[in-house]
Amino acid sequence: MINDCLAVVRKNPPLAAAAIVTVIGALTICGFFFFQYVVGLSPCPLCLEQRDAYYVCVPLALLLLLGINHGAANKVIVAGFAVIAAFMLWNAGLGIYHAGVEWKFWPGPQDCSGPIDKFGSAGDVLKRLGSISVVRCDQAAIRILGLSLAGWNVLVSLALVATAAWGALASLARQKQSS
Repeated sequence: MINDCLAVVRKNPPLAAAAIVTVIGALTICGFFFFQYVVGLSPCPLCLEQRDAYYVCVPLALLLLLGINHGAANKVIVAGFAVIAAFMLWNAGLGIYHAGVEWKFWPGPQDCSGPIDKFGSAGDVLKRLGSISVVRCDQAAIRILGLSLAGWNVLVSLALVATAAWGALASLARQKQSS
């Protein structure tokens, strides 16, 4: 089985890159849903924003898989990989920002890391306390091997940037060989 996978990588690197982005991205989506719904860790606003890149890149990588298998134009494949790389690079930057907020290197957004002092009038305080559910962006819900989930997102995002860049470069090399 490993030999079969290596043969596909050697024979068709863009196909392998699209498959890697699809699988790793889908597993990451499964991971954040696992931590939310099974473990019970509610995501903060920055966590939710970091999910958006996966929601764009996994379907796009799946479309690239289909396109590569069905003879899509090389320019389209390169552009698709470039979009994935750009989204995941942005996501890595957002993850770095979020991890920095968790480590108190810089302040985070006021809606999830600022002081909780906007309760309104004194009569509404008890009513509002029962309905307020603020998930703080400046407190890591869990650390695994010393990294918060935002830190792990940075590593996964950068790995997917590298994979998408590899797919784009391999597509460009194929384009030059065929012309």
